[in-house]
Amino acid sequence: MRPIRTASLAPALLALLALGACGPMPPPQPSVALPASASRGAGDPLRGAILASSYVFGQPASVAGNPAAAAEALAQLEYLAVELSAPPGSFDMDPLVAPMLEQGRAEARNAFGFTPSVPPQRAIDALYATASALRAGDQAAARAAITPLAGPGQADAALQRLAALPYLPAAASGTARAQESLSRRDRERTPPWRL
Repeated sequence: MRPIRTASLAPALLALLALGACGPMPPPQPSVALPASASRGAGDPLRGAILASSYVFGQPASVAGNPAAAAEALAQLEYLAVELSAPPGSFDMDPLVAPMLEQGRAEARNAFGFTPSVPPQRAIDALYATASALRAGDQAAARAAITPLAGPGQADAALQRLAALPYLPAAASGTARAQESLSRRDRERTPPWRL
């Protein structure tokens, strides 16, 4: 029996490793961002989105008659559903937060008649542009801004729904869970002498 030469094994092992690396890769996570104005005063856009959206979805009456605030809360939900679905451990959050937020986003899109296939960043941009136009009192611009998300002929209905944000239980529980997880993380990171 001839001894196996280790020098001849090295290229074979490298070829096997290279083939293994060519296997299917997980789909890339979409990248999302909020406009700079969204984190004004909050510092951290993620923290600001969690705190603001959990309040609004927990108490939708707080934005009754304020469609711009409702549009921003929906945009924050879109942002959180993507941002917190990063690989586990990225944000040190409860692992149930991401699927709950995704369910809340689907519920919100369905309730508002928004097109499910619109990419999250496009939805965020459309909702913030809608909020900005509403604050400026420009109904035509608001209608134009929300059309890519609501679809042709549905902009007016979407704007009316924004003025009376319905209770969305999945969005409320997902954003509340995110806030609880954020609060727990903050408590665990705060040294006892600073409490």
